[in-house]
Amino acid sequence: MTIHAVILGATGYVSGELLRLLAGHPDFRLAAAVSTSKSGNSIGSVFPHLDAHFAGQTFCSMDALAETLENVDRLALFSAAPHAASAGLVSQALVIAADKDLEVHVVDSSADFRYSTATEFERVYGAKHEAPDMLADFSCALPEHLTTADSPHIGHPGCFATAMLLASVPLYRSNLTDGPLFVSGITGSTGSGRSPQAGTHHPERHSNLYAYKPLSHRHVPEVENLIEKASGKRAAVRFVPHSGPFARGIYITAQAMLASNVTRDDALQALESCYASSEFVRIVDATPKLKNVVASNYAHIGTDVSNDSIVVTCAIDNLVKGAAGGAVQWMNRLWSLPESSGLTAPPPAWT
Repeated sequence: MTIHAVILGATGYVSGELLRLLAGHPDFRLAAAVSTSKSGNSIGSVFPHLDAHFAGQTFCSMDALAETLENVDRLALFSAAPHAASAGLVSQALVIAADKDLEVHVVDSSADFRYSTATEFERVYGAKHEAPDMLADFSCALPEHLTTADSPHIGHPGCFATAMLLASVPLYRSNLTDGPLFVSGITGSTGSGRSPQAGTHHPERHSNLYAYKPLSHRHVPEVENLIEKASGKRAAVRFVPHSGPFARGIYITAQAMLASNVTRDDALQALESCYASSEFVRIVDATPKLKNVVASNYAHIGTDVSNDSIVVTCAIDNLVKGAAGGAVQWMNRLWSLPESSGLTAPPPAWT
């Protein structure tokens, strides 16, 4: 079946990956790429690598969205708009969909629907939530950790959060640890978004490595909440993020004290059991490497045990598995499509 797709906030890096994935998806067809700043410009003018596929298609304004949905009956609504702006745009789009009596599902890649209350969101992000009445219609989780969504819409976890959750949830589900989690993570420059910043300026980032916001990154409350939802255990997360000298990818090293004596084989079995039915998670009998997952929806996870300590390492692509790919994975499920539709392309490796 053909399901029409709309992308809100359609000119950022995550949106570019959403467009690329939609270009090869068997069931989703782009109806509108919404952008206030680039309305009327061709998609190829912002994303030249996609020009051949979206030739003749332009970005539209929110005011023009209703017109683009004239012959649509099913709508997959993706939002890649910024935190604190996305909820308002999603709300407007859902009003348009309701006026046209469209069947619609939303997957939002911002933080606006990652918390169950507006108070939690506002405390972490320091901004007013634009649609608090909609929060009950959203669930937040990785598809690997929530078998069935009890809501019509999804708030996708952040990119760092995705890697941390993939690495840590099996530890708490399997009772391998009941103590704090110490995490070090390195991300590529695309994680900071399309707008130039000091931390993403090439002369600063190239051949460089540095920590930022140690023990105060805003993904920590999100990760602690989602570990508890997925495992029933409350974890104290101590996270130190780093900026890496590469464009895309996230590498996480998570360490914890073991609750009881286990071997590396026990730990591998716990990881494999947790992800036995997860097509995009691979448990590797080695140390994961970024080049084996970058530009794909796959995650590679490894582990080692020594005495009373365990370490779990996880490599993902921040733009795909950590954002656009995870969003498409969820949207597939919401529409009862095969979860892997449009997502099985292998990583290019030699990037």
